[in-house]
Amino acid sequence: MVSRTAAGGGPARPWVLPGEPTVVRLMNTIWADRAGIRDDLSAPADLTAWLASAGLAHGVGRVTGDDLDRARQLRDACRRVAARITADPRPAAASATADLHAAIAEINSVAACSPPIARLALRDGDLQRDTTPLGHALPTALATVAADAVGLFTDHARPPLRACLAPGCVLYFVKDHPRREWCSAACGNRARAARHYRRHRPGADPQPDPH
Repeated sequence: MVSRTAAGGGPARPWVLPGEPTVVRLMNTIWADRAGIRDDLSAPADLTAWLASAGLAHGVGRVTGDDLDRARQLRDACRRVAARITADPRPAAASATADLHAAIAEINSVAACSPPIARLALRDGDLQRDTTPLGHALPTALATVAADAVGLFTDHARPPLRACLAPGCVLYFVKDHPRREWCSAACGNRARAARHYRRHRPGADPQPDPH
């Protein structure tokens, strides 16, 4: 797992489910623990660290508050669409995005800042292929995430996206194995423990034990 130090000098925390597609990793910067819902993108430095963990930091430079807002808006839009296509019943999992149409418009707007097409460059007498972004690289990095979202949400040949329904979890994952039911082994253990508790104590409501 890739880890970083939280903004403000807090303890380092691993990015959750680093093996998931890039857009799922962005959505999963919203997570939960015993204290409630957490947001891994609370400061520009957090976005810088996340981009580096996702291999998208090349040429980005200093991340501003506006950049952070843009990334969070994309994340919220993706979570809204994910909640719709997975029939996600978890109240805490859906983003605050007003509606599905607004979420789709946000994703399309970001995707429109797609990486530049290849250009010819002459360096030391040799013709080379140049794809260096023109201008600020952050929109290009987010456009890569938005393009991944479009592919994940529409390509039925890809493994399906799922909401993890373990107690207290708000993460998403790609069901890359027919027997996979949870985002992680820890969530699977919690779900099985909750079922066992309900069987042996009918009517009881076990306390969730999120990540």
